[in-house]
Amino acid sequence: MKFAAVISYLGKNYSGWQVQPDALSVQEVLEGVLAKINEAPVRITGAGRTDRGVNAWGQAASFSLDKDIAPEKLRLAMNFYLPEDIRVMKIFAVQSDFDARRSALWREYRYFVWHGWVCPPALNNYVWWRKGKNWDMDIAREACSIIQGRHNFRAFCRAGECPDDPFRTIDRLKIRNRGPLSIITVRAQSFLTNMVRIIVGNVNALALGKQSLDWLEGLLSGGERSDSAMTVPACGLWFWKVNYGKELA
Repeated sequence: MKFAAVISYLGKNYSGWQVQPDALSVQEVLEGVLAKINEAPVRITGAGRTDRGVNAWGQAASFSLDKDIAPEKLRLAMNFYLPEDIRVMKIFAVQSDFDARRSALWREYRYFVWHGWVCPPALNNYVWWRKGKNWDMDIAREACSIIQGRHNFRAFCRAGECPDDPFRTIDRLKIRNRGPLSIITVRAQSFLTNMVRIIVGNVNALALGKQSLDWLEGLLSGGERSDSAMTVPACGLWFWKVNYGKELA
């Protein structure tokens, strides 16, 4: 029987989503719990990979079990065994050809920036606390408008991990402000490694007046990672939701 699950987790205690040989991952924890319930090994596929320290509000995953079990009963069983920083929010029975990664139409990330000289301790590990000069929000929004669309994102990928085809299409890139909090929403079918965090790093450089919009357009025309700005901290990044053309997340 095949299932799809919507999973939330805090990333600070994990090496990321993907199973790694010498570090604990979210995928490894979930597969361990499912193996206990299934009484046999289970392989789980995530909609997207997240790096060490990145959080998830609505990661999606698919897996098959040998047992015939009601989705709600399975959700309760998984949450009973899972640590408190990983939670299965929803589970659905799906068709056998459903794949959380390959069936996704788009993925959405949100990056949270807290501006100012003081940040509530409760937000530690959930936002990037950016001290210092305030952003020019008009410039930040203009930068987002330029980045949105199809471009060569080679300069927005972790050095040494860029594929032969670095072109990607950003369907949506917006900034909303709630007092000192900025929420940056990025939506696309697929992303390069560290792409969202480098996008935010480049917006930060522009909004602080350290770079020009001409510089940004040069990056999007095939610039190198070394031409680009910083990769912002993982703690502010959240894998927000996945779309499959029907309700899942």
